[in-house]
Amino acid sequence: MHLNHTFKATVVWTLKEGESTSKPRTFSRNHSVHISDSKPDLSVSAAKAFRGDDSCYNPEDLLLSALVSCHMMSYLYVCAQNGIEVIHYTDNAEAFLKVNPSGSGFFNRAILKPLVTITEASKKDLAIQLHEKAHHLCFIANSCNFPIEIQPEIVVNTL
Repeated sequence: MHLNHTFKATVVWTLKEGESTSKPRTFSRNHSVHISDSKPDLSVSAAKAFRGDDSCYNPEDLLLSALVSCHMMSYLYVCAQNGIEVIHYTDNAEAFLKVNPSGSGFFNRAILKPLVTITEASKKDLAIQLHEKAHHLCFIANSCNFPIEIQPEIVVNTL
């Protein structure tokens, strides 16, 4: 039996005084995304390369953020299932966007580089292997149509 969950977002953009949408270079890409009343709105724009405001998040940032966050949560889950104590997790991930001459584009790959600190040296090999299981559980990775490479590193700190 499948469980279904619904997620909602509202995007709001308004033409600013003196701007026009009659030409691609004459309007702001800045907008807000509202998820729920209990969460702060996101200030979003296009990436700087696409005439956006670099001080705002962009959809490409958010896609990569969703991917690394989901992988981490899936990884922590499978570690807990296997009795691995994780005390620190960082990931300096990258995603690569290819833009076609037509202006369309797509991500053609992503690389996750999780650096995980665990407490037991005897579980280091298992901790590395569990990244693959986490990858297969990750909702976001399962929704992506581009290759995702995972280059994990495990460090042991016995506290």
